[in-house]
Amino acid sequence: MTQRRPSLIPILYALFIAVPLYWLLVMSLKTNAEIGSRFAAWPQVPTLENFAVIFSDPAWYLGYVNALIYVLMNVAISVGVAIPAAFAFARYRFFGSRALFFVLLTFRMMAPAILLVPFVQIFSDLGLIDTHIAVAVAHCFFNVPIAVWILEGFISAIPREIDESARIDGYSLLGYFRRILLPLIAPGIAVTAFFCFMFSWVEVLLANGLTVVAAKPINGIMSRAGSVNIADIPLLAAAGVLGLIPGLLLIVFMRRHLARGFSMGRVV
Repeated sequence: MTQRRPSLIPILYALFIAVPLYWLLVMSLKTNAEIGSRFAAWPQVPTLENFAVIFSDPAWYLGYVNALIYVLMNVAISVGVAIPAAFAFARYRFFGSRALFFVLLTFRMMAPAILLVPFVQIFSDLGLIDTHIAVAVAHCFFNVPIAVWILEGFISAIPREIDESARIDGYSLLGYFRRILLPLIAPGIAVTAFFCFMFSWVEVLLANGLTVVAAKPINGIMSRAGSVNIADIPLLAAAGVLGLIPGLLLIVFMRRHLARGFSMGRVV
């Protein structure tokens, strides 16, 4: 029996993705003078000065804190709203349920730029401009529909006989959710939280438009710093490297649930 050789396509794809990430790291360890003087695949004199600037300047490191605050708020709200909504779509049929289920997905397909002006007007009237809750709620408009779609697939995969057994055993609806449903769909919750986290973390337009100073996220600070005539490229590269860490940590700590979740349910 001949042994099949591994395909080169995944290896080439991994290298293709690794090149810009490697270059980002290399630039973060250089100085402006070195970047402007010559092309080099690695820094001649590596320096951590750019990272030191970020951690010593509140205008920079608070950007990461602000982003984490509204991202975690958004994940909690989106998943908390999506679980009962997905359960309703998976277990009940009501007038227009199928049409509403598909209409939800159209909200996710909308560009954030379309809703920037209405959101600014609404949150200005409510006095919520430059607050974390404003960005978190705005991102829910895009994250809740995809969360409902993903979780509906996981809940639909659970046999209805389990629901009937839980009722016979005397479980209330809340007890059924807490002790039976949530443990069974834990991989789906992990996948849903991952998608919500990543969208909210990388979204720039709404996060930048709804904040001014107090809740300004790191991507808004980077775009503002990069818009000047002479951009500090190594500093922006260092900020980009640090911006990759939350996503990597999320994957590392949730890898088991993510691996199971991506192989089950509905992921779009």
